[in-house]
Amino acid sequence: MKPPPLGMALPVSKKPVIPGGNIEIAMDATEESLLSSLVRTFQEALKLSLELFKVMVPVLIAVEILQHLDLIRYLAMPLVPVMEMVGLPPEMGLVWATAMFNNLYGAMVVFLSLIKQSPMTQAQATVICTMMLVAHSLPVELRIAQASGPRLLFQTIMRTGSAFLLGWLLHIFYSGFDLLQAPVNILLSQGPQALPGPRSPSLWAWRELQSLFSIFLIIQGLFLLMRLLERIRAIDLMNRLLRPLLKLIGIGPKASAIAVIGLTMGISYGGGIIIHESRSGRIHRKDVFYALTFMGLSHALIEDTLLMVALGGDLSGVLIARLIFSLVAVSLMVKIIDHFPEDLCDRFFWGNAM
Repeated sequence: MKPPPLGMALPVSKKPVIPGGNIEIAMDATEESLLSSLVRTFQEALKLSLELFKVMVPVLIAVEILQHLDLIRYLAMPLVPVMEMVGLPPEMGLVWATAMFNNLYGAMVVFLSLIKQSPMTQAQATVICTMMLVAHSLPVELRIAQASGPRLLFQTIMRTGSAFLLGWLLHIFYSGFDLLQAPVNILLSQGPQALPGPRSPSLWAWRELQSLFSIFLIIQGLFLLMRLLERIRAIDLMNRLLRPLLKLIGIGPKASAIAVIGLTMGISYGGGIIIHESRSGRIHRKDVFYALTFMGLSHALIEDTLLMVALGGDLSGVLIARLIFSLVAVSLMVKIIDHFPEDLCDRFFWGNAM
């Protein structure tokens, strides 16, 4: 290239090069992208929380009315023969009924109030704790499952039946091998402070609002965590790690995200995202059904397990036996249901998300 003649002005670039300018522009774009991502995440979390609350609020009101009228104890009467079959005192039926129709915290209050009059062994405490872990908060959790597609009747039978069967198996195992027969050691001296006996409607409403707000914050944090995990490709790693386990029990790989949420956060806290994923159409109805059935038997493995250990439950039952039972039960269920015609499955097992 020839140099320009003397006296001729050199061409001036229309876009001057500023040292570091490209870096600043990239940083501004990154900040804007991060801000828009945070706003979008907040909007999605708010939308899904409202959908979840539409499910939860009517159920919470109905349960509170039953408690106020003292009707839950009558729901526990049919459970007396069940308690005898799993080697528990008859009054433990009230504990399990409270867990099923209310939640684990309410059942803990009832358990701690009854244990003074009915001393138990470590094995008995492990049996009732494991049964509560498999079947608790049924009005809310079953409604979330139903909103995601699976049929309500089957999910109800699966969770209550599995809780009884696992409790019976643990009773036979512990008594047959003379295990955990020492008096139970309870770490908690009293029930949770948040549920102290009779409450006025205004106090109940205020505490439930606080609980719903806490759930919203958890969902918000969960969405932020999911976005972060997606950015660093940790979700892909978890999917790859879970895929062999899910494949072993017959669940498709696309359902692994739902399984991760349920196993770690639980059905109630992860309900909004569970409903969202099931409605997205990215996961087959059959896989949603299998994943939610598996989660119904084993979910919130950290928080709920620690609560039951504080009540005297042994890890051999509340964690290890529950996980093994869930894997075996769902695996057998998948093999059996795969032989059923599609129209029968649509009618009794899974449907479309509501």
